[in-house]
Amino acid sequence: MTTRGDARQGPRFDTVVVAGGRSSRLGGTPKALLPVAGSTLLTRTVDAVLPLGTVVVVGPEDLPLPPHVLRVREDPPFSGPAAAVAAGVVALAATPERLPWTAVLACDMPDVHRAVAQLRAAAGRAASDVAGLIAVTGEGRRENLVVLARTDALSRALAAAPTENASLRSVWRRLGPQEVTVPAGSTADVDTWEDVHRLDSY
Repeated sequence: MTTRGDARQGPRFDTVVVAGGRSSRLGGTPKALLPVAGSTLLTRTVDAVLPLGTVVVVGPEDLPLPPHVLRVREDPPFSGPAAAVAAGVVALAATPERLPWTAVLACDMPDVHRAVAQLRAAAGRAASDVAGLIAVTGEGRRENLVVLARTDALSRALAAAPTENASLRSVWRRLGPQEVTVPAGSTADVDTWEDVHRLDSY
C-alpha cells in the first residue's frame, strides 16, 4: 500500500494530516484510532505518505505516532480544519528540508493512497502556474481534505484571511486548485458506525 518515493511518479511532498475532529457521529470515539486491516486509520494514512517527505499530524496530544512524525494542535482546539491545516503548515515551515509541494489529508480515508498517487502524478505534469490540485470523485464532489498544493501558494492562501472557525472551501477559493478525478472509493471516509462496520471487509 505504501507509495514509493520515486520521482518518476511525481514530486515528493510534505503532508499535513488532519486528525483533530470531535467524531460526534461516532459518539466521540477517535476516528484516527479505528482499526482497519491490522492497523489504524491514522497509521494507514501516515504510512502512505511518510516515504515522500515530512509528515505532521494535527490532533490530540495522546495520539500514538512514530517518533519521526511531527505533532501539533490547532489553537484553540476544535477551531476547524482550516485552523488545523494552518497549524500544520507552520510546523512544517520550521523543518530544515521543506519541500515545494504539500499535501493536506484527512485521517479517515482508508484508501486515500490511491487518490494521493493520482494527485502526485498530476503534479508531475502540472504547469508552473498551477497552484494546487484537489481530488474530485467521479460524481463531481470536491474532497477538501485531499489536496496537493505548491507550498508557497498554500502558505499565501492560508495567510490571506483568518482560519479560525473558517471553512477549508474559503482557503481553496484563494488557492484555486485544479480538479483531478481520483479512483472510485479512494476518498471514501469514516463518519458513522456503518462506515466502521464496512471496514471489517478489509
